[in-house]
Amino acid sequence: MGLELPKYPEMEEDQVFNFTDSEIVSHVKQALASVLSGDNNSYNQLVGVMHHSKHLAPDEVALLETTLKALAGAVSSIDITYHDSLLSAIFCMSMWNYGPHVADALAELIVSLAISNGKYLDLCLGMLVSNFTPPPYFLDKLKMPHGLERKGQVLSRVHAAFKKIADYVPLAPLRLLTIVLQGMPTIYHKDRAIVIYVENMLKLESGEIGELVGSTILMAVVDRLIELDVEIGWDAILQDDFSKGIFEMELEDVDDIEESAEPDVGEFRLSRKSLAGNSIAELLDNLLVLTFEHLESCEREGRLAKVFETLLQSFRVTVLSAYKSKFAQFVMFYACALDPENCGMRFATMLADLFVQDSQPQPTRMSAVSYLASYLSRAKFLAASSISSMLKRLVDWCLEYCEAHDGDINPNAHRVFYSGCQAIMYVLCFRMKVFVDVPRLKSELLIPLEQVLKHKLNPLKVCLPSVVEEFLRQAKAASLFTVCKTFIFDGLLESELSRAFGGLERLDTFFPFDPCLLKKCDSFIRPMFVFWSMVKPTYDDAFDDDDDDDGSSDDLVQDFVNENEDIMNDEFGKSFDEQGVDMDEFDYALKKMSITPKATSNYKFGGRFQEQARMPSRIRPSTSPESL
Repeated sequence: MGLELPKYPEMEEDQVFNFTDSEIVSHVKQALASVLSGDNNSYNQLVGVMHHSKHLAPDEVALLETTLKALAGAVSSIDITYHDSLLSAIFCMSMWNYGPHVADALAELIVSLAISNGKYLDLCLGMLVSNFTPPPYFLDKLKMPHGLERKGQVLSRVHAAFKKIADYVPLAPLRLLTIVLQGMPTIYHKDRAIVIYVENMLKLESGEIGELVGSTILMAVVDRLIELDVEIGWDAILQDDFSKGIFEMELEDVDDIEESAEPDVGEFRLSRKSLAGNSIAELLDNLLVLTFEHLESCEREGRLAKVFETLLQSFRVTVLSAYKSKFAQFVMFYACALDPENCGMRFATMLADLFVQDSQPQPTRMSAVSYLASYLSRAKFLAASSISSMLKRLVDWCLEYCEAHDGDINPNAHRVFYSGCQAIMYVLCFRMKVFVDVPRLKSELLIPLEQVLKHKLNPLKVCLPSVVEEFLRQAKAASLFTVCKTFIFDGLLESELSRAFGGLERLDTFFPFDPCLLKKCDSFIRPMFVFWSMVKPTYDDAFDDDDDDDGSSDDLVQDFVNENEDIMNDEFGKSFDEQGVDMDEFDYALKKMSITPKATSNYKFGGRFQEQARMPSRIRPSTSPESL
């Protein structure tokens, strides 16, 4: 090869020897063997070469590359007992410190060691996994082009080495899985290091090794999202004055501001300010975007349906029981948006199945129906027929429950029933305008619902007042039915009865798919999300001089579906800039996230309310009493 070996003691200072590849391997084997006879000079020089890392001169780079290649040809002579210092030096090397030629030689040596002896397998896999993330000094370089180029060079070699090892050692993927999971950085590591590590995990999931370990890796990623999620506190969003209810959020306290007034940027950025500088929130935002992009690649490769089954399992095991989760559940939302007909309905069906199964624990059933209600209300990509089919299951179950129970109000004994009723009303606050204009849907859903709401269990009195009030306003405006009692809520968010059926988990105030406050994540979710400002309540018809009374019911439903399809085609996956969204007004738009109608003196249900209903669109489990 014409490259120089290190000068061994027998060489004169002015002597230079050139060797062929086989001669170099022979010299390395002699150095390894010399340890057995007690002569460590050549061996120590060999180990010293492995410690060359930073700021290498060209001849040092050539020497290191040559030595690594020679070691790869002499792995049979390496002994884990006698050559532990050499092995330790090799396994501590980082590909991030070297150029492509040395990185290739190092990867070749690691692969040769792994397949030569089972004793080295875990050590070799561990060394490759350690190269998922760069040394601390290199993290800042990832912002620059040459840093990104080095990242691509390193990670491509790492994953190629995994594949070669797995080809020769069939059990290697299972060993790799354990090492990857054990090596996951904690939530307190440098955020860029965690993002790169998770990026490599998702790369494993999408590769050939993922056929064996992909589902476990994906579930581990979701678990980490949940861990980060529950670390984020929301106390800064809440006011200390609970005179109007337990939760009074400054973000939504905008009733006194004129609609035409210019937004006070400072005021409407309260929620964003509460997360500003929150490293965990920023890390979660980055990881969610990384996961969204991975789901997009799965959809392009035709793998989304398979991956979605893993996500469903992970959701049931981890996310569904995490009552303080605020953002991690949007992984499910985004996956459903990528395939509404299959994944979207699969998710809704699973939630409905959990709710109606008597064998499930009460908290699980209540959490499931909360997810279902929030999902049906917020998912822009769902067809009206899909929403109505899910609502019909809920209404039918509630009606059967009423027929089987003849008692009076008892929030503790009928928690699941009240949660189902509240879910139905919540969805209809968003979707009633579609259903009241379709006779078939009106007869299948709204007429049976009247029997449920007028039952002696009296869900109108037990469910969240803010939900009930908005529902009744729209029902009255649509001439669906009237109630004999007058309900005076005084704008309260909740009541003693709603707290009773909500339980310690406060599932009565759990709306998991409320607008996402993470900036990057929102740019993916926003095009497929229904904000309250997009909803046209039935009581707005009085001001609508352009209503087309000649339109048929079927046309209305079809228009609803067509509108969703157009929005998905035009807006899906676009960034804020592509959608023409002014980022300076982003937080101002958050004030419209709740389904809180504007103050109007002309339309107050019953003529008694001095305040308009305040829908709990931003209440999350982390804002429940125990977290305060």
